[in-house]
Amino acid sequence: MHPGFSVIFLTTLIGAGQGLFFGLYAAEVAGALRVVALPQGTSFFVLGSVLSLAFTGLGAIASLFHLGHPERAWRAMAMWRTSWLSREGIAMLSFMATVFLYGLGHLLGWRSTLALGAVAAVLSLSLFVCTGMIYACIKFLQEWASPLTVINYTVLGCASGFTLASAFAAFTAGPLVAAYATAAIAFTLLGLATRSAALVRNGRIKRKSSLQSATGIHHPRIVQKSQGFMGGSYNTREFFHGRSRGFLRSIKWVFLVLAFALPLLLLGVSLQHASAFVLCVAFVVQYTGLIAERWFFFAQSSHPQNLYYQTIS
Repeated sequence: MHPGFSVIFLTTLIGAGQGLFFGLYAAEVAGALRVVALPQGTSFFVLGSVLSLAFTGLGAIASLFHLGHPERAWRAMAMWRTSWLSREGIAMLSFMATVFLYGLGHLLGWRSTLALGAVAAVLSLSLFVCTGMIYACIKFLQEWASPLTVINYTVLGCASGFTLASAFAAFTAGPLVAAYATAAIAFTLLGLATRSAALVRNGRIKRKSSLQSATGIHHPRIVQKSQGFMGGSYNTREFFHGRSRGFLRSIKWVFLVLAFALPLLLLGVSLQHASAFVLCVAFVVQYTGLIAERWFFFAQSSHPQNLYYQTIS
């Protein structure tokens, strides 16, 4: 498939925003249980909510560039009974509205912030599921049609979100840095395990489609000389990335290093010497790696139509 950068930025930005909110709410719950000491005042939760909304909002804005008619974006939510894309839109707006109320509640001193946070956490989880299911429900794209798709969207979003929470806490709530960094390490290791499992699974896929089924010609030996066009078409632009296998392999190693190896190293260093600079670098490096990971996620999937349009004259 051809990776659209609007969708890449959508999924990585909202994932970081959702993960950050999980970190905020986990801290509030731990504070209510007297497991950790929360910072004085309300600025930590208010500013954290604003930051979560900013990332999620930027992701929503990025998604508009993927639409042919952005002014009709509201119609995408009309098919919620059958469309995971519609459900994603509803879940995203509901999540953002609830996070706004959560931050406002902390600003105004409401007593209902724990309840609001619980609702927002459920909406965040449902948003992860909806986003992942947009791709996991497409059965003929075998690389995506797996529970690992939903799991990886959730775990990688939490990994980047807790890394962001670590950097945020270094400026606003120093005592929470170690807890956030430890959680970020755990989610990053879990993400490495689940993403590696997806890579192994996808490398062993047995294709259900063949050149014979794609063309309708059932001769045992078919050699395709032309796709039927003198140049490219919508099918060759939108369903194939146009890169070599070597380029794909290089991107795979890039995201494994940037999304997992380097952030783990930097987060480990921050546990010994808490540094806002190191944690900010860890988030930027990991986010860059997740952009490469999401590009690879789309590019690795092989649309069956490419069996028919594989040769350009």
